[in-house]
Amino acid sequence: MSKKLHIVSLGCTKNLVDTEVMLGRLKEFEMTDDGTQADVIIVNTCGFIDAAKQESLNTIFNLDAGRKKESVLVMAGCLSERYKEELSKELSEVDIFTGVGDYDKIDELLAAKQSRFTPEVYLIDGAERVVTGSTYHAYIKLSEGCNQTCSFCAIPSFKGKLNSRNLESIAKEVEGLVAKGYYDFSFVSQDSSSYLRDQNISDGLIHLIKRIELISGVKSARILYLYPSTTTLKLIKTIGDSAVFHNYFDMPIQHINDEMLKIMKRGFGKTKTLELLNAMKALPSSFIRTSFIVGHPHETEAMFEEMTTFAASFGFDRLNVFSYSDEEGTSAYTMEDKITTKTINARAKKLGKIASAVEIESLEKLIGNEIALVIDGESDEHEFLLSARALHWTPDVDGEIYVNDREIDAELTYGKIYRARITELSGTKLLATILE
Repeated sequence: MSKKLHIVSLGCTKNLVDTEVMLGRLKEFEMTDDGTQADVIIVNTCGFIDAAKQESLNTIFNLDAGRKKESVLVMAGCLSERYKEELSKELSEVDIFTGVGDYDKIDELLAAKQSRFTPEVYLIDGAERVVTGSTYHAYIKLSEGCNQTCSFCAIPSFKGKLNSRNLESIAKEVEGLVAKGYYDFSFVSQDSSSYLRDQNISDGLIHLIKRIELISGVKSARILYLYPSTTTLKLIKTIGDSAVFHNYFDMPIQHINDEMLKIMKRGFGKTKTLELLNAMKALPSSFIRTSFIVGHPHETEAMFEEMTTFAASFGFDRLNVFSYSDEEGTSAYTMEDKITTKTINARAKKLGKIASAVEIESLEKLIGNEIALVIDGESDEHEFLLSARALHWTPDVDGEIYVNDREIDAELTYGKIYRARITELSGTKLLATILE
């Protein structure tokens, strides 16, 4: 009788890739969605900001409360790595601790019932993954660590400096996934536009784009998490010229006020930001996603108002709002002039309303247009509606489209690309008719 495994992946898509590597090492286990029935429970934690840290701990406590007496509870990932000494002493609920360096050794740790924190971050190099959540899309990790020194970010303190994967290692992984039927890829890292700079190659992403374009079977791709100071006009043009990579730009700018960008140690200013954004916006069918942080120390009301005005008027397609989180090990942690929680919450609420309006405006622009979309399955809304997404959108991030009509007689297939017409917007969901 096979043992049962319950695994939870928290935080970003980079964590998801690492979770899929662990699944690749534990294929002999039977997966279960019920933690109370599992022989092994693994939580791949996030340690980025307070809310993520609390979610990770709550998940550990909740799973421990209901698990079988003889089961093994593993705490892996960023939170475990960042606070390894403290958590190893204080969390008696956890049987095995491991950080960000041993995902491909999880089977060995379980066999030995041993905690381990390898000093180096883990980079996929030939490891077999069990891709989850899709039969046609996969995330591909470009690198780990980061060379930036943003005032608010603690990630370099526990993941270290930029460590890029070899280009051929990435190409080989993509080729292997294409052979299994995957055709849509999202390339991710902490700072994707710095890819290969640790190997003294300044145009790493351009080399990546050219290499991926050579792989037969890759129909769709996008790059996530560009950093303004390392994104170039040449890179933007290369993406615009690509027949495989969408004009999809996910570049978290975090603020637009010049003084605040300096305080945040972002390494660029408003002029460079606008130059890049306008170059992206000028490309046909471009899609621009960004994020802003509200309530960073020294943020005045005037700075915040400048940001809200820009966020509302530029023409973003999506924007995320993050409330400043005071994180140990960051330069902002020791700054004076902290913003009160009440003010941070009020600013986040105001910018959040703008973010919602920005998304609606972007969705409305698609009404009447014909687009490529992929049908993922039945919708949760109604049995007669199918759940789909625009092919250029990032899965589970940019939204869902309901297919409610079709002009073809053939049976619709999940995971297949169709041409469709967007007919209307119902609430926050677009409705579409399949054409061919």
